[in-house]
Amino acid sequence: MQPAPGGPDLAALATFTLDPAGRLASWSRPAERLFSRPAADVLDRPVCDVLFTGPGHRDLVGRALAEVAAGQVWTGRIAGDEPGAVLLLRCEPLPGPAPGVLVIAQPRVASPRVASPRAPSPSAAPLLAQAAAQIGSTLDVTRTADEAVAVAVPAFADGAVIYLAERLLADEFGASLTGPTAVARRVAVRLAGRPDYGPGGPLPVGEVLAFGPGTPQAQIMAGAAVLLFDHLDGETAERVGRHPVGLEIAASFTSYLAVPLLARGALLGCVTFGRAAGRPPFGPADAELASGLADRAASCLDNARRYGQERRTALALQRGLMPGRPQVPPGLEVAHWYRPVGANMVGGDWYDIVPVSGGRAVLIVGDVMGHGPEAAAVMVQLRTAAHTLADLELPPAAVLRRLDRLAAGLPGAPFATCVYAVLDPAENCCLIAEAGHLPPLLTRGNGRTDVLDLPPGLPLGLGGEAFQPTQLSLPPSATLALYTDGLVESRSRPLDDGMAALADALSRALAPDRAAPLDTACAAVTSQLMQHGEDDLTLVLARVSAA
Repeated sequence: MQPAPGGPDLAALATFTLDPAGRLASWSRPAERLFSRPAADVLDRPVCDVLFTGPGHRDLVGRALAEVAAGQVWTGRIAGDEPGAVLLLRCEPLPGPAPGVLVIAQPRVASPRVASPRAPSPSAAPLLAQAAAQIGSTLDVTRTADEAVAVAVPAFADGAVIYLAERLLADEFGASLTGPTAVARRVAVRLAGRPDYGPGGPLPVGEVLAFGPGTPQAQIMAGAAVLLFDHLDGETAERVGRHPVGLEIAASFTSYLAVPLLARGALLGCVTFGRAAGRPPFGPADAELASGLADRAASCLDNARRYGQERRTALALQRGLMPGRPQVPPGLEVAHWYRPVGANMVGGDWYDIVPVSGGRAVLIVGDVMGHGPEAAAVMVQLRTAAHTLADLELPPAAVLRRLDRLAAGLPGAPFATCVYAVLDPAENCCLIAEAGHLPPLLTRGNGRTDVLDLPPGLPLGLGGEAFQPTQLSLPPSATLALYTDGLVESRSRPLDDGMAALADALSRALAPDRAAPLDTACAAVTSQLMQHGEDDLTLVLARVSAA
């Protein structure tokens, strides 16, 4: 394992996914850059054979997989080959019906970071090195803030409190952080000699405060560099004094130091340090060291904050772009599985299930060229239009013609493939039309799987007018499979081999002696075929229930 050296940077984050056994299932482009390994070298191989090969790494990965399998998030670090190099890891359950593990990797070199261009003094260097090694072990804001105050107390101060601007935490982008009142959230507190200090204390974590003019926190968040003071301001003293032990705690401190938390040119908040009587008061040298500690903490807090924002945004997009739980008519079973490629949370694939009159259902699977947010922007327009047209119960060929005109009129003239099927459980039949899409597969009740020979039509966006529908018989217990090319084609697997692998996987998963639920069969098929996936993957299975 040779992670690229460098300071903490969100741009250096790499993601990949593992199956429950620890084999690499997908490999993003940032992962290729970080580990200098192309996807072809790592996919479908145990992660401990290709990445984490050092002493104890196998046990570490085993513990991580076990925690994720139990529904927990695991965080940890692995030493790199370069001196002082550390790879921070976060493993979490992968959303979706198929089990898996999402791994976020962040390289870091444990070198001191200080705000001053001068080298740290001999007494400051060990503490800054400790800060570099211990702060930022995860991409969680609260835990990162806890790590920062744990480094400072009691080594540097007898107390430390971190405040972050509430507008940043609330994702109110573009709002000014300056003004007569500074609104901030207390995210971490550490007091020496009080290991039981908790949420019931005078400085509860999570409390949102409005600091008035003249308070050190307001001055720091208004642009002050460093503030040294020997007593609490009246506003803070009154607030702390409301708690039974607040005055006792405040009386024990005789020197204070407040410094800003700055990262990438943005003011995140401030950290306040305090020293008790019997310890030298803070001086200029302490201010320099405090700035170094704050610099390190701010960089890691900003990484965690940005990651949290991006993940919430991506999950919200994924929930909004993908259909919710469908209303499947009686006599029909439907299972579906979707996963975007690499680190993307949304992509160009889409599927939809639309109940219509007479107990029928429309199944739609589409694939926009490309993947990532650009493809997703096109996908959502086509999916919305297809759903609306399906509600109108237009014939399949008419729906595809309208989608073709829509795609041709979009910016950049993207093209997409689509398969549109109307299933009628009462008549045991299906009407299908395709626009450049790969042919569906039909697995019969005896386990035999056939590729359906349908007129393919032209992809959407190319001006095709002839989308010829085909009427199919769906015997009871037969299963129709609609999918996208990411499931069957990759640089390491030709399309014909992928199609054969899909047919074999369907026959095995739907064999009559297994009698597996359709959701289980869908997960088994995708788990087997996704190992070579280099594109968004979608599979929809539909079965007419036996009478």
